Amino acid sequence: MTRALVVDDSRFMRTVIGNALGDAGYEVETAANGSEAVALASTFDPDVITMDVEMPELDGIDAVERIMTTNPAPILMLSVYTERGAEATLDALERGAVDFLHKPDGSDSRTIVQLTDEVVTKVDDLADANVSTVALARATATAHATRSRVAGNPRPGQGTTTGNAVAGGSGDVQVSGDHGPAGPNARSAIESLSEADEDTASLPAERTTAPTIVLGASTGGPKIVERLFEQLPADLEAKVLVVQHMPPGFTERFADRLDAHSAYDVFEASDGEWLEPGDVAVAPGDSHLEVASAVDDCLRVRLSDGERVHGVRPSIDVTMESAADAVTSGLCGVVLTGMGFDGAAGIEAIKAAEGYTIAQDKATSPVFGIPCQAIKTGCVDTVAPADGVVDAIVDAFTTDGENDD
Repeated sequence: MTRALVVDDSRFMRTVIGNALGDAGYEVETAANGSEAVALASTFDPDVITMDVEMPELDGIDAVERIMTTNPAPILMLSVYTERGAEATLDALERGAVDFLHKPDGSDSRTIVQLTDEVVTKVDDLADANVSTVALARATATAHATRSRVAGNPRPGQGTTTGNAVAGGSGDVQVSGDHGPAGPNARSAIESLSEADEDTASLPAERTTAPTIVLGASTGGPKIVERLFEQLPADLEAKVLVVQHMPPGFTERFADRLDAHSAYDVFEASDGEWLEPGDVAVAPGDSHLEVASAVDDCLRVRLSDGERVHGVRPSIDVTMESAADAVTSGLCGVVLTGMGFDGAAGIEAIKAAEGYTIAQDKATSPVFGIPCQAIKTGCVDTVAPADGVVDAIVDAFTTDGENDD
């Protein structure tokens, strides 16, 4: 039987969530604070954990870091819908948590019943999370603990690195690296990603145009997206649209965190805004982000409250399809970890528009749903591990002279 650990200082929440998971067939244990959670992570050995953020003795953020460095397991954060709660949740994701849900607080129409239904759905998906990515999260947590003791890091966007991604010039899928589900190769990927914030990719040759990149992610995406922007070279001068499945209030804080870790200018998108080379626009929670027009090296974006696509808004498909319609050259679509089908149609649209397409590989995806569905379309040019995505992007927009006709 799959084991679930429910961590919350509210007896009511522990009971409601524990009962829902028990009814769904899970063996459930509960903890009232982070200290109890750390101990039970060792003795109970859960397959998945739900974790409150604010608790006495040891809060959820520190509990996540300790668990991910000792007894790693997929962790789902449950947070109140406030600015403080959003920041704390993103801290927990940085330290190794995989996904989050916000608790009903009376500010919207969500109910406890809806929350428990969502928790069961999320836990079902996280219980099947790739084992190697749990180790990757553990390495991320360890790296965070180390970096927190080191001051004076230079702003990202400088330096060079060597990666394994190979951007294919034909329609065949190029697989970057040899990362199996576990073992030395997986550990090599983990070590590479842990060191990614020290170096960034450099451009080997002349850029063909100021490129446009559309990046989509869901479950497990925030920390991988953050690592990507730590590596993305400033001299690529890309315009980047980021669609990360998050509710309102979280996307603005997410954009701020990306901005602090990137050489690019990262912000939450506004309706009618223009993007220039070096700008990154993050789709706001509960709004679709579309490319309205492309003029020279600039993009104008618009926001829409149109129907949800695949049950989500913002939708990766909406952004990618609009970019495919508006951008005439230098377009790249990237899909990262996440559950569901969002992004597959967008990848097809970008490929049909003669753009380049990249999907994260199974070995480094906490949840392989979104990349898997994109790969199944037959329209993905490169499948890359998390630490090889930036190299694949750079390769897509540079020429080395040897392949020129």
